Amino acid sequence: MHLVSCSISENKRNNSSVVTIDILPFSDISKIVVDSVYNSLKNVYPNIKLLKSIQLPKHAYYLPRNRYRADTIIRYLKNITPENHITIGLTSKDISFTKGKIPDYGIMGLGWTPGNSCVVSTYRLSKENKDTQFFKFCLHELGHTSGLQHCSNKMCYMRDAEGGNPTKDETGFCSICKAYLIDKGWNLNSDYSN
Repeated sequence: MHLVSCSISENKRNNSSVVTIDILPFSDISKIVVDSVYNSLKNVYPNIKLLKSIQLPKHAYYLPRNRYRADTIIRYLKNITPENHITIGLTSKDISFTKGKIPDYGIMGLGWTPGNSCVVSTYRLSKENKDTQFFKFCLHELGHTSGLQHCSNKMCYMRDAEGGNPTKDETGFCSICKAYLIDKGWNLNSDYSN
């Protein structure tokens, strides 16, 4: 049982170094989707840069399930991400990772807490309000890279998806997650929902 709304990683608040978020679209994702999430994220985190699209790393492809390993993609992104940057990879392909005893578990996004890279996919989004869902998953994974763990508040963007798509229930970051991200330089004082 959790006694607090959310937990924050070992990283201390008030990092003095300015971090740049690099949006890296993989070549399979639509430019319209990329532009939409870029414009939405720019309102939340002003120090953001849109990179030129690249191919998904071939070594991340998992042939038995015709999908890409998110953990491999993140390791790849980690190696190409400059210091004081976070890279978020955007794809339309199905992605997965190992969860407990399940060797290849399909997911919508993955980010290390804390870390310098994450990946989000449109593949498993519902048909309704795809842009809003994708934006919320991007915020969730960037929250992880900034140091936030999953949150027990069911309306917070940092809640655990638990194998589903909880975005229609999410209304924003809870007060604890929001305060933490504001300390990290996020602009969450106004309406930032998509």
